[in-house]
Amino acid sequence: MIDALDIDLAPVVAEQPDPVLFATVSGAHLYGFPSRDSDVDLRGVHLLSAAELLGLREPHETRSRMWDRDGVEMDLVTHDLRKFVRLMLRRNGYVLEQLLSPLVVHTTDAHRELVALAPGVVTRHHAHHYRGFANTQWRLHSKTEELKPLLYTFRVLLTGIHLMRTGEVQAHLPTLLGEVREAPGYLPELIAAKAEREHGPAEVEHARVAADVERLHALLDEAQAGSALPEAATVHDALHDLVVRIRLER
Repeated sequence: MIDALDIDLAPVVAEQPDPVLFATVSGAHLYGFPSRDSDVDLRGVHLLSAAELLGLREPHETRSRMWDRDGVEMDLVTHDLRKFVRLMLRRNGYVLEQLLSPLVVHTTDAHRELVALAPGVVTRHHAHHYRGFANTQWRLHSKTEELKPLLYTFRVLLTGIHLMRTGEVQAHLPTLLGEVREAPGYLPELIAAKAEREHGPAEVEHARVAADVERLHALLDEAQAGSALPEAATVHDALHDLVVRIRLER
């Protein structure tokens, strides 16, 4: 998928002011429905020095930048390691998707350690993240009637259902269509339409789509209730030790 972007992303990582522990592609490319004019969403973790965290100046725990590179709109967001790990422990599915993205631009041993620990932060309460995200996107679709937030609505509901059932973080919508048997059969057509244009109306029967969204919400509730996932993260101490060790090694 990164090759298909026809842009070298390694220099973007090299340009960052702090060491980058990992950088991956997120957004529509990760979700499996990029448009011809989709921007490139880069997400990752940078590492501040201990002095930057202990001094009087406010540390740059989150760095965000948008710019045009070789005719492609770039959107880069990185968090300092400590902040990213805290987000992992707050039942945040979004950062887990970034960490586990198969579209890897830059990796390190620290990245691989985080990936190995990731299953230990997944709980049944991650369903709340996907339920809330779906509600936000559905409201946006209801207001604008655009296709993009509708696909996001289905994507996050299916990701949440699959996560509750299997413990696997899967953000790629075309893959989810083969994993969640209750997925609506018209989604491949919507994915194909999204590939042609980033913005535009969803040509769907609203009542049918609304019923399917409601049905998937019920399935997410059912999957959460029956999930074998734990109530709380089991790797808090291991993540603490990793953050301290990596920081002191800088």
